[in-house]
Amino acid sequence: MDYILLIIGFVLLIKGADIFVDGASSIAKITNVPPLLIGLTIVAFGTSAPEAAICINASLQGSGDLVLGNVIGSNMFNLLLAVGVASTIRAIKIKKTTVIKEFPLSIYATALMFLLSLDVYLGGQPQNLISRADGLILLLGLGIFIFYLVELAFMSKETEEEVDEIKTMTLPKSILFFIIGLVAIILGGDLVVKSATNIALAWGISETLVGLTIVSLGTSLPELVIAAIASIKEKIDIAMGNIIGSGLFNILFVLGISAVINPIEVDSKLYVDFSILLIITTITYIFAITGRKIDRIEGIILTLTYIGYIIFIVIRN
Repeated sequence: MDYILLIIGFVLLIKGADIFVDGASSIAKITNVPPLLIGLTIVAFGTSAPEAAICINASLQGSGDLVLGNVIGSNMFNLLLAVGVASTIRAIKIKKTTVIKEFPLSIYATALMFLLSLDVYLGGQPQNLISRADGLILLLGLGIFIFYLVELAFMSKETEEEVDEIKTMTLPKSILFFIIGLVAIILGGDLVVKSATNIALAWGISETLVGLTIVSLGTSLPELVIAAIASIKEKIDIAMGNIIGSGLFNILFVLGISAVINPIEVDSKLYVDFSILLIITTITYIFAITGRKIDRIEGIILTLTYIGYIIFIVIRN
Protein backbone atom coordinates (compact mmCIF):
# COMPACT_ATOMS: atom_id res chain seq x y z
CA MET A 1 0.00 0.00 0.00
CA ASP A 2 2.86 2.38 0.79
CA TYR A 3 4.23 1.98 -2.74
CA ILE A 4 0.86 2.95 -4.22
CA LEU A 5 0.65 5.97 -1.91
CA LEU A 6 4.22 6.91 -2.89
CA ILE A 7 3.30 6.90 -6.59
CA ILE A 8 0.10 8.85 -5.92
CA GLY A 9 2.15 11.35 -3.91
CA PHE A 10 4.62 11.86 -6.78
CA VAL A 11 1.78 12.34 -9.28
CA LEU A 12 0.11 14.91 -7.01
CA LEU A 13 3.43 16.72 -6.51
CA ILE A 14 4.46 16.94 -10.16
CA LYS A 15 1.02 17.65 -11.60
CA GLY A 16 0.19 19.97 -8.72
CA ALA A 17 3.34 22.00 -9.38
CA ASP A 18 2.35 22.41 -13.05
CA ILE A 19 -1.20 23.48 -12.18
CA PHE A 20 0.07 25.82 -9.44
CA VAL A 21 2.50 27.55 -11.81
CA ASP A 22 -0.18 27.90 -14.51
CA GLY A 23 -2.67 29.41 -12.08
CA ALA A 24 -0.21 31.67 -10.27
CA SER A 25 1.37 32.88 -13.53
CA SER A 26 -2.03 33.63 -15.03
CA ILE A 27 -3.12 35.57 -11.90
CA ALA A 28 0.12 37.54 -12.00
CA LYS A 29 -0.31 38.34 -15.66
CA ILE A 30 -3.96 39.41 -15.21
CA THR A 31 -3.02 41.70 -12.32
CA ASN A 32 -0.17 43.23 -14.35
CA VAL A 33 2.67 41.86 -12.26
CA PRO A 34 5.93 42.57 -14.17
CA PRO A 35 6.90 39.64 -16.40
CA LEU A 36 10.37 39.66 -14.87
CA LEU A 37 8.93 39.02 -11.41
CA ILE A 38 6.77 36.15 -12.71
CA GLY A 39 9.72 34.43 -14.31
CA LEU A 40 12.03 34.80 -11.33
CA THR A 41 9.61 33.81 -8.58
CA ILE A 42 6.56 31.77 -9.58
CA VAL A 43 8.10 29.76 -12.40
CA ALA A 44 11.37 29.28 -10.52
CA PHE A 45 9.56 28.09 -7.39
CA GLY A 46 7.45 25.71 -9.45
CA THR A 47 10.59 23.89 -10.60
CA SER A 48 11.60 23.06 -7.02
CA ALA A 49 8.09 22.77 -5.56
CA PRO A 50 8.12 18.93 -5.30
CA GLU A 51 11.44 18.91 -3.43
CA ALA A 52 10.30 21.82 -1.24
CA ALA A 53 7.02 20.12 -0.30
CA ILE A 54 8.75 16.85 0.59
CA CYS A 55 11.58 18.45 2.56
CA ILE A 56 9.37 20.88 4.48
CA ASN A 57 7.04 18.00 5.42
CA ALA A 58 10.03 15.85 6.39
CA SER A 59 11.51 18.67 8.47
CA LEU A 60 8.23 19.20 10.31
CA GLN A 61 8.20 15.47 11.11
CA GLY A 62 11.83 15.48 12.24
CA SER A 63 13.11 13.42 9.30
CA GLY A 64 16.28 15.41 8.61
CA ASP A 65 17.97 12.46 6.87
CA LEU A 66 15.24 12.46 4.25
CA VAL A 67 15.75 16.20 3.67
CA LEU A 68 19.49 15.94 3.01
CA GLY A 69 19.06 12.75 1.01
CA ASN A 70 16.48 14.37 -1.27
CA VAL A 71 18.49 17.57 -1.85
CA ILE A 72 21.76 15.76 -2.60
CA GLY A 73 20.05 12.96 -4.53
CA SER A 74 18.05 15.34 -6.74
CA ASN A 75 21.11 17.39 -7.67
CA MET A 76 23.14 14.24 -8.32
CA PHE A 77 20.34 12.83 -10.50
CA ASN A 78 20.10 16.01 -12.57
CA LEU A 79 23.82 16.49 -13.18
CA LEU A 80 24.66 12.84 -13.84
CA LEU A 81 21.57 11.16 -15.27
CA ALA A 82 19.62 14.02 -16.87
CA VAL A 83 22.71 15.54 -18.50
CA GLY A 84 24.12 12.08 -19.21
CA VAL A 85 21.01 10.82 -20.99
CA ALA A 86 20.60 14.10 -22.92
CA SER A 87 24.19 14.02 -24.20
CA THR A 88 23.93 10.32 -25.02
CA ILE A 89 20.95 11.08 -27.27
CA ARG A 90 22.80 13.94 -28.97
CA ALA A 91 26.19 15.49 -28.24
CA ILE A 92 25.57 18.84 -26.57
CA LYS A 93 27.62 22.00 -26.46
CA ILE A 94 27.11 24.30 -23.51
CA LYS A 95 27.21 27.90 -24.70
CA LYS A 96 28.96 30.61 -22.72
CA THR A 97 25.74 32.36 -21.71
CA THR A 98 23.69 32.44 -18.53
CA VAL A 99 24.59 28.85 -17.75
CA ILE A 100 28.27 29.73 -17.55
CA LYS A 101 27.52 32.54 -15.11
CA GLU A 102 25.25 30.38 -12.97
CA PHE A 103 27.59 27.39 -12.81
CA PRO A 104 30.08 29.07 -10.42
CA LEU A 105 27.15 29.95 -8.15
CA SER A 106 26.16 26.28 -8.16
CA ILE A 107 29.69 25.30 -7.14
CA TYR A 108 29.73 27.96 -4.40
CA ALA A 109 26.33 26.82 -3.08
CA THR A 110 27.40 23.17 -2.99
CA ALA A 111 30.65 24.09 -1.23
CA LEU A 112 28.72 26.29 1.24
CA MET A 113 26.34 23.42 2.06
CA PHE A 114 29.39 21.22 2.67
CA LEU A 115 31.17 23.77 4.90
CA LEU A 116 28.08 24.56 6.98
CA SER A 117 27.80 20.88 7.90
CA LEU A 118 31.38 20.62 9.25
CA ASP A 119 30.62 21.78 12.80
CA VAL A 120 32.75 19.13 14.50
CA TYR A 121 35.78 19.74 12.29
CA LEU A 122 35.59 23.52 11.87
CA GLY A 123 33.65 24.73 14.89
CA GLY A 124 34.59 22.24 17.59
CA GLN A 125 30.92 21.37 18.15
CA PRO A 126 29.81 17.97 19.54
CA GLN A 127 27.88 17.07 16.38
CA ASN A 128 27.63 18.07 12.73
CA LEU A 129 24.45 20.06 12.31
CA ILE A 130 22.89 22.31 9.71
CA SER A 131 21.41 24.71 12.24
CA ARG A 132 18.74 27.38 11.96
CA ALA A 133 21.51 29.96 11.62
CA ASP A 134 22.96 27.90 8.75
CA GLY A 135 19.51 27.80 7.18
CA LEU A 136 19.29 31.59 7.36
CA ILE A 137 22.71 31.84 5.68
CA LEU A 138 21.44 29.64 2.84
CA LEU A 139 18.30 31.77 2.49
CA LEU A 140 20.50 34.87 2.38
CA GLY A 141 22.38 33.17 -0.44
CA LEU A 142 19.03 32.66 -2.19
CA GLY A 143 18.34 36.39 -1.91
CA ILE A 144 21.71 37.16 -3.50
CA PHE A 145 21.01 34.64 -6.27
CA ILE A 146 17.60 36.19 -7.04
CA PHE A 147 19.17 39.68 -7.06
CA TYR A 148 21.73 38.37 -9.55
CA LEU A 149 18.95 36.90 -11.73
CA VAL A 150 17.06 40.19 -11.70
CA GLU A 151 20.19 42.05 -12.78
CA LEU A 152 20.88 39.47 -15.48
CA ALA A 153 17.31 39.47 -16.77
CA PHE A 154 17.34 43.24 -17.28
CA MET A 155 20.08 42.65 -19.83
CA SER A 156 18.12 39.96 -21.65
CA LYS A 157 14.68 39.62 -23.23
CA GLU A 158 14.53 35.86 -22.65
CA THR A 159 12.46 36.09 -19.46
CA GLU A 160 9.80 38.31 -21.03
CA GLU A 161 9.63 36.10 -24.10
CA GLU A 162 9.04 33.05 -21.89
CA VAL A 163 6.31 34.84 -19.93
CA ASP A 164 4.61 35.94 -23.17
CA GLU A 165 3.96 32.24 -23.81
CA ILE A 166 1.89 31.92 -20.60
CA LYS A 167 -1.73 31.18 -21.40
CA THR A 168 -3.98 33.69 -19.64
CA MET A 169 -7.12 32.16 -18.10
CA THR A 170 -10.07 33.93 -16.52
CA LEU A 171 -9.42 35.15 -12.97
CA PRO A 172 -11.80 32.62 -11.29
CA LYS A 173 -10.23 29.75 -13.25
CA SER A 174 -6.73 31.02 -12.43
CA ILE A 175 -7.56 31.16 -8.70
CA LEU A 176 -9.06 27.65 -8.88
CA PHE A 177 -5.90 26.31 -10.56
CA PHE A 178 -3.76 28.07 -7.94
CA ILE A 179 -5.69 26.53 -5.02
CA ILE A 180 -5.92 23.03 -6.55
CA GLY A 181 -2.21 23.06 -7.39
CA LEU A 182 -1.21 24.22 -3.91
CA VAL A 183 -3.40 21.61 -2.19
CA ALA A 184 -2.03 18.87 -4.48
CA ILE A 185 1.57 19.91 -3.66
CA ILE A 186 0.89 19.85 0.10
CA LEU A 187 -0.97 16.52 0.03
CA GLY A 188 1.55 14.97 -2.34
CA GLY A 189 4.48 16.00 -0.16
CA ASP A 190 2.83 14.56 2.93
CA LEU A 191 2.06 11.27 1.17
CA VAL A 192 5.60 10.90 -0.16
CA VAL A 193 7.23 11.57 3.22
CA LYS A 194 4.98 9.19 5.17
CA SER A 195 5.08 6.38 2.61
CA ALA A 196 8.85 6.72 2.05
CA THR A 197 9.44 6.59 5.82
CA ASN A 198 7.28 3.47 6.11
CA ILE A 199 9.14 1.82 3.23
CA ALA A 200 12.46 2.59 4.91
CA LEU A 201 11.26 1.04 8.17
CA ALA A 202 9.82 -2.02 6.40
CA TRP A 203 13.05 -2.71 4.51
CA GLY A 204 15.33 -1.79 7.37
CA ILE A 205 17.10 0.91 5.36
CA SER A 206 17.90 4.49 6.29
CA GLU A 207 15.78 7.49 5.39
CA THR A 208 18.93 8.97 3.86
CA LEU A 209 19.09 6.13 1.31
CA VAL A 210 15.39 6.52 0.51
CA GLY A 211 15.93 10.25 -0.05
CA LEU A 212 19.02 9.69 -2.21
CA THR A 213 17.25 7.13 -4.40
CA ILE A 214 13.46 6.69 -4.49
CA VAL A 215 12.41 10.21 -3.47
CA SER A 216 15.01 12.09 -5.53
CA LEU A 217 14.22 9.92 -8.56
CA GLY A 218 10.51 10.70 -8.29
CA THR A 219 10.94 14.46 -7.89
CA SER A 220 13.58 14.76 -10.64
CA LEU A 221 11.93 12.71 -13.38
CA PRO A 222 10.45 15.85 -15.04
CA GLU A 223 13.95 17.33 -15.42
CA LEU A 224 15.13 14.10 -17.07
CA VAL A 225 12.24 14.12 -19.55
CA ILE A 226 12.72 17.83 -20.31
CA ALA A 227 16.48 17.36 -20.85
CA ALA A 228 15.94 14.38 -23.16
CA ILE A 229 13.31 16.21 -25.25
CA ALA A 230 15.44 19.37 -25.34
CA SER A 231 18.39 17.33 -26.60
CA ILE A 232 16.31 15.84 -29.40
CA LYS A 233 15.07 19.33 -30.36
CA GLU A 234 18.59 20.79 -30.00
CA LYS A 235 17.48 23.21 -27.27
CA ILE A 236 19.60 21.78 -24.49
CA ASP A 237 20.70 25.24 -23.26
CA ILE A 238 17.21 25.79 -21.84
CA ALA A 239 17.23 22.42 -20.08
CA MET A 240 20.74 23.02 -18.70
CA GLY A 241 19.59 26.36 -17.30
CA ASN A 242 16.66 24.63 -15.58
CA ILE A 243 18.93 21.92 -14.15
CA ILE A 244 21.42 24.41 -12.69
CA GLY A 245 18.69 26.72 -11.41
CA SER A 246 16.83 23.81 -9.83
CA GLY A 247 20.02 22.65 -8.09
CA LEU A 248 20.61 26.12 -6.66
CA PHE A 249 17.03 26.40 -5.39
CA ASN A 250 17.30 22.93 -3.82
CA ILE A 251 20.35 23.92 -1.78
CA LEU A 252 19.58 27.56 -0.97
CA PHE A 253 15.78 27.50 -0.60
CA VAL A 254 14.72 23.90 0.09
CA LEU A 255 17.56 23.01 2.47
CA GLY A 256 17.59 26.53 3.91
CA ILE A 257 13.91 26.66 4.84
CA SER A 258 13.99 23.05 6.10
CA ALA A 259 16.90 23.84 8.46
CA VAL A 260 15.14 26.95 9.76
CA ILE A 261 12.07 24.83 10.57
CA ASN A 262 14.09 22.08 12.24
CA PRO A 263 17.91 21.81 12.51
CA ILE A 264 19.28 18.86 10.54
CA GLU A 265 21.83 16.44 11.97
CA VAL A 266 24.35 15.35 9.31
CA ASP A 267 25.30 11.68 9.02
CA SER A 268 29.08 11.41 8.56
CA LYS A 269 28.48 9.01 5.62
CA LEU A 270 27.06 11.92 3.62
CA TYR A 271 30.44 13.66 3.35
CA VAL A 272 31.30 11.23 0.57
CA ASP A 273 28.10 12.31 -1.23
CA PHE A 274 28.89 16.00 -0.64
CA SER A 275 32.33 15.48 -2.16
CA ILE A 276 31.03 13.56 -5.18
CA LEU A 277 28.42 16.24 -5.87
CA LEU A 278 31.01 19.02 -5.65
CA ILE A 279 33.39 17.16 -7.99
CA ILE A 280 30.66 16.41 -10.55
CA THR A 281 29.46 20.04 -10.53
CA THR A 282 33.03 21.26 -11.06
CA ILE A 283 33.71 18.82 -13.90
CA THR A 284 30.53 19.83 -15.71
CA TYR A 285 31.53 23.48 -15.28
CA ILE A 286 34.92 22.74 -16.85
CA PHE A 287 33.11 21.27 -19.88
CA ALA A 288 31.19 24.54 -20.14
CA ILE A 289 33.99 27.08 -19.80
CA THR A 290 36.21 25.28 -22.30
CA GLY A 291 33.41 25.38 -24.87
CA ARG A 292 33.69 21.63 -25.20
CA LYS A 293 30.92 19.37 -26.30
CA ILE A 294 29.65 16.78 -23.90
CA ASP A 295 29.63 13.98 -26.45
CA ARG A 296 27.92 10.61 -26.38
CA ILE A 297 30.88 8.88 -24.76
CA GLU A 298 30.96 11.44 -21.95
CA GLY A 299 27.18 11.15 -21.64
CA ILE A 300 27.47 7.40 -21.24
CA ILE A 301 30.21 7.91 -18.64
CA LEU A 302 27.97 10.31 -16.68
CA THR A 303 25.06 7.86 -16.86
CA LEU A 304 27.22 4.92 -15.76
CA THR A 305 28.66 7.07 -12.97
CA TYR A 306 25.14 7.63 -11.64
CA ILE A 307 24.39 3.90 -11.81
CA GLY A 308 27.68 3.20 -10.03
CA TYR A 309 26.84 5.81 -7.39
CA ILE A 310 23.45 4.20 -6.72
CA ILE A 311 25.08 0.77 -6.37
CA PHE A 312 27.65 2.27 -3.98
CA ILE A 313 25.12 3.90 -1.66
CA VAL A 314 22.93 0.77 -1.60
CA ILE A 315 25.93 -1.38 -0.61
CA ARG A 316 27.01 1.27 1.91
CA ASN A 317 23.61 1.09 3.61
